[in-house]
Amino acid sequence: MKIWLPLDSFAVAMGGEAVAEAILAEAGKRGVKVSLTRNGSRGMAWLEPLVEVEVAGVRHAFGPMQPADVPALFDDLAAHPKALGPTEELDWMKGQTRLTFARCGITDPLSLAEYRAHGGLAGLDRAKGMTKAQIVQEVTDSGLRGRGGAGFPTGIKWKTVSEAKGDRKYIVCNADEGDSATFADRMLMEGDPFTLIEGMAIAGLACGATKGFVYIRSEYPVAIRVMRAAVEIARAQGVLGAAFDMEIRVGAGAYVCGEETSLLNSLEGKRGVVRAKPPLPALEGFMGKPTVVNNVISLASVPVILAKGAAYYKDFGLGRSRGTIPLQIAGNVKYGGLYETAFGLTLGEIVDRIAGGCFTDRPVKAVQVGGPLGAYFPRALFDTPFGYEEFAAKDGLIGHAGLTLFDDSADMLAMARFAMEFCAIESCGKCTPCRIGSTRGVETLDRLARGDASAMPILTDLCNTMKLGSLCALGGFTPYPVMSALTHFPDDFARAKEAAE
Repeated sequence: MKIWLPLDSFAVAMGGEAVAEAILAEAGKRGVKVSLTRNGSRGMAWLEPLVEVEVAGVRHAFGPMQPADVPALFDDLAAHPKALGPTEELDWMKGQTRLTFARCGITDPLSLAEYRAHGGLAGLDRAKGMTKAQIVQEVTDSGLRGRGGAGFPTGIKWKTVSEAKGDRKYIVCNADEGDSATFADRMLMEGDPFTLIEGMAIAGLACGATKGFVYIRSEYPVAIRVMRAAVEIARAQGVLGAAFDMEIRVGAGAYVCGEETSLLNSLEGKRGVVRAKPPLPALEGFMGKPTVVNNVISLASVPVILAKGAAYYKDFGLGRSRGTIPLQIAGNVKYGGLYETAFGLTLGEIVDRIAGGCFTDRPVKAVQVGGPLGAYFPRALFDTPFGYEEFAAKDGLIGHAGLTLFDDSADMLAMARFAMEFCAIESCGKCTPCRIGSTRGVETLDRLARGDASAMPILTDLCNTMKLGSLCALGGFTPYPVMSALTHFPDDFARAKEAAE
């Protein structure tokens, strides 16, 4: 009897370990031989822990499972109260275009043999027969852009490092996934770690780097454990070695270390504060050497590009947003989780069709896209296509593609204050507009909440100063949620004034 149960943090948080113990105990009691594989998550967070059982060669899903539901798995499966049908036939799975997450939830994350059997290492094998310039050109032609938020073309960054002078070069993976409503990096590292390792090895070939680092936040213990084990396996089986090797480093949870230069400082054992640019990390990065700093999903998207070609990958998407994007849907939502699809769906399609609206069944009032520094979009903007330039044109940003839903009971003035307070708490203190402006911003929003209309021009000036004067995204993007709340939800600010009066 073949059974799969995620080791992913979604499942663990919902009691997955107890379900695993119950499966093994029940199998022992009944004398049934069971093969239990701890896989990655399929991304349907509301169904975790999701158990899959092979029936006539097809995996069937059951969830959300509790230990009490386990005995029925050994009886008539069709009559199981948590039976959902064939996993791949579920609506959530059928609608996706899974390229980066093609193996996540399917294979044993720590089986290199299964990884290769499902198409893994094909990209690295091809890259070994190409020149540095050819690899860089393939990534450039694919249209891949940074999936960590900035959307900078990956090929340009690689070309800069590849052509830079340096006795040593480095590949650094930014896995410090600190934005709220983001979990794609974690899911990838927990569910398909060899994809990231392969992507980093290809980057090493393209740039002439022999060493890589994955910087993971300490709040991800499962990802840290799986990645460390995967690196050892890859090294033992010759995927890593003298030509390119890598190690896992653990950060202490500072939000600002998601910014690449702060991350590099932390990686070097220094305080995590933003570096002034220039010099760019591509020229003087880790230890002053040319360094590629890419997000997990950026690097993990490279293997499929090399395996199937740039044209194949570029065929998905719209405008300058090519390929697929892993949408991370959270907040007050009916169906939350990870959904990989090509760029181009409208925000309304994502919110209403995929996410199913709010968990409370109340109307959706706003969606924050891009983490705690993203703009709040009202339903009037739900026709916006999901693409970098398309969101920028509406004064928004895609960021890491995290989406947080709010129903009509949400107070957007309070949410704007939360964003500003978040910046005040997490600021590294390097930039005056971020360090001082965020604190004054919280005070100014409190004045508005008390009905002090004279605080409005002060808030506008503060936001403009933070946009222009901050060195990193923390201060520079904090005005986005504040000003979007004010622009799109003026009634919430008016009600505060009326209440004060």
